[in-house]
Amino acid sequence: MPSVGIVSPQSMHFAEPLVLQSGASISDYTLVYETYGELNADKTNAVLVCHALNASHHVAGYYVDNPKDTGWWDNMVGPGKAVDTDRFFVIGVNNLGSCFGSTGPMDINPETGKPYGANFPVLTVEDWVDAQARLADALGIDCFAAVMGGSLGGMQALAWTMQYPDRVRHAVIIASTARLSAQNIAFNDVARQAILSDPDFHGGDFYAHGVVPKNGLRVARMVGHITYLSNDDMSEKFGRDLRSGEYKFGYGVEFEIESYLHYQGEKFSAYFDANTYLLITRALDYFDPAAQYGGDLDKALAGTKADYLLASFTTDWRFSPECSRAIVRSLVSNGRKVTYAEIDAPHGHDAFLLEDSRYHKVVRSYYERIWQEINGGIRS
Repeated sequence: MPSVGIVSPQSMHFAEPLVLQSGASISDYTLVYETYGELNADKTNAVLVCHALNASHHVAGYYVDNPKDTGWWDNMVGPGKAVDTDRFFVIGVNNLGSCFGSTGPMDINPETGKPYGANFPVLTVEDWVDAQARLADALGIDCFAAVMGGSLGGMQALAWTMQYPDRVRHAVIIASTARLSAQNIAFNDVARQAILSDPDFHGGDFYAHGVVPKNGLRVARMVGHITYLSNDDMSEKFGRDLRSGEYKFGYGVEFEIESYLHYQGEKFSAYFDANTYLLITRALDYFDPAAQYGGDLDKALAGTKADYLLASFTTDWRFSPECSRAIVRSLVSNGRKVTYAEIDAPHGHDAFLLEDSRYHKVVRSYYERIWQEINGGIRS
């Protein structure tokens, strides 16, 4: 199917301070975003796509100066695709604290004239949603036809329905969870410790030293990447294959899976900011909307009004199907309309990014329902 074609990022500056969950605030910040399709006259066909850990506003299409840099969800969003840009006005926003254009630790703190570095405030999923709501206000969008995302993006979609229940008609939550398990928090901490213990990190102010904590970033990415893949997927792709066909009796890279992880780590360390990695993984850890209700997710979701699509993948052990089922049970307990799909796919957590025909048919069918609702004016 065709792509949305050439796209250009846009930016919007916000002078008014945004008060954060931590009690800190940030002002004079910029959000970078992209849009695809056209907003209808009633402004009822807007879809917000929330990104996961190492993604950005670049959801679909490609840049004129780099045609190979296609959007991270280009297989999902575009003309005739599951999220059809001939029908919907799709917005991809780069979150605060990122290293892809929106204000983050690499940027200059107007109060000091130096990069924020370690002084950039810790953010939460709820903070990102509040910032996205401000962007929606500026674009004149009072209510989204849908807010969608996978993984960390799914957390944001869920948070939207709690924080702004009157501004979301549908939430599409894929391979996500209402809170991290202890195991997930542990993996995130190991990754952060790799960065924090890198001598080139310099307490987060490595910019002033003209260095990058590459070793820490490499290891952090390697740890994270293991959790994104299933054992079946790794076994099929790499097995126990040796690069040279024989043991070298040393500690260098010998197995193909080692080579792959080192490659992913090296690539990641060349483009991702270490402080951003710390911020985003901590936001993942902190997300737990049921905490203020004594751990009762039913109570946390009691004020929601949206309809929901949730999808999970059988081999995703990072955000397992049980995580999605827990959300489904609480939504059903609150009388919400919920569609749930559990897809038998071998690719682990990364399956939400891939082009699985069954998965895409589920999303396409749901968006067909949203489209009929918009045109019929009746909520089904």
